[in-house]
Amino acid sequence: MKKMKETGSLRAEGAILVGVGKSAEREALGPLVELRRLVETAGAHVLESVWQSREKLDATYCIGSGKVEEVRVLADRLKANVVIIDHDLTPAQVRNLEEILDRKVLDRSEVILDIFASHARSTQAKLQVELAQLRYQLPRLKHLWTHLERLGGGIGTRGPGEKQLETDRRLASQRIQELQRRLDEIKRRRERQVSDRTGYFSVGLVGYTNAGKSTLLNALTNADAYVADKLFATLDTKTRLWHLAPRMEALVSDTVGFIRKIPTHLIESFNATLAEARHADLLLHVIDVSSPAAMAEAQTVDGVLQQIECAEKPTIAILNKMDRLEDQTALALLRNRYPREVEVSALRGDGLEQLTGTVIEILRERMITARVTVEQSASRTFAELKRAAEVLESRAGESRVELVVRIRPDVLAQLAGSLEGLRVIEPAGFAAKSPRAEE
Repeated sequence: MKKMKETGSLRAEGAILVGVGKSAEREALGPLVELRRLVETAGAHVLESVWQSREKLDATYCIGSGKVEEVRVLADRLKANVVIIDHDLTPAQVRNLEEILDRKVLDRSEVILDIFASHARSTQAKLQVELAQLRYQLPRLKHLWTHLERLGGGIGTRGPGEKQLETDRRLASQRIQELQRRLDEIKRRRERQVSDRTGYFSVGLVGYTNAGKSTLLNALTNADAYVADKLFATLDTKTRLWHLAPRMEALVSDTVGFIRKIPTHLIESFNATLAEARHADLLLHVIDVSSPAAMAEAQTVDGVLQQIECAEKPTIAILNKMDRLEDQTALALLRNRYPREVEVSALRGDGLEQLTGTVIEILRERMITARVTVEQSASRTFAELKRAAEVLESRAGESRVELVVRIRPDVLAQLAGSLEGLRVIEPAGFAAKSPRAEE
């Protein structure tokens, strides 16, 4: 494809932020606080913020024409490089704004994509970001392919430019299909890995970006997950072993953070990463109680969980950063919304013992008491059973050992279908499940 106009890349640029929406939205979310953090994370510095209260967005500019002129004057005076709108723009709106403002115009999704591109480290994350970028750019190619403007007939006219545009669209569509195929392979492989974790109770950490998920993962598992006070510091899933109690362990997985107005193409592109949340036995919804928009952020996460079909999963609300809490009213609202909650400071370690105890209670609620026998020579079967179950009684016979264990029924079914020398005596009629039954 021909080189197109750069849409991201906010390094060291001076930016003016523009928000538009209902007055109630501004009061709930603060005056563009989140967009400011996004822009600063992307590497730009904010010169000024502007808000326009409107019941309905303007079809031509998104904001009103009078506000556009106000922003133009402000951008000229402050010598701003870029104007960023806290809303998704159509290609026509971007073109109309740039013609009047005479400088680059970006929307919210482009800023988020720029951050994701700069934070992607693994092959999977890079593929997911590229896919999201192409999905965003494909319907906007006519605007991005700026060299068309130099053709005699202008944008969209007949001639070589139109042919090149169609070529670009075809190449972009082919690349999207290739990226989707590779990510589908990764997703299938990851889902096989998740389903093969026989015997482990799986816990998924979900939450708004920068809520403290990676800090909590480190505190619970002594992991070395990267932690930074910036948005979207974590793009790759990390899974670590959590020792809950003797003979009782869980696998904890950190996931990419969610955000208000999260672009749909990002959710679609990060499907492979979100598999950890979909397959988890329990979700820990981490909420930053010190955030001025804590309730709105929590509701945003609830909405995304609905989108990825995780809303019905057992969930504990983790009210994090209690050491920085100032607004007791917000805390009361969160307690009312999430009856099953634990209050912690992941950074200081406060409340982690209570959290561990709560997870142990949930795990034990899912267990049954079973009586099994194992051939004495089946050492691997003994090891797997002791790792996956709490052994209550043990009695050795001539050739087999009889055990009474506390274990999750689904785990017992998988073990009985895959381990040699294991026989389930009680509960009677227990059906073993082949490890490949779901494939």
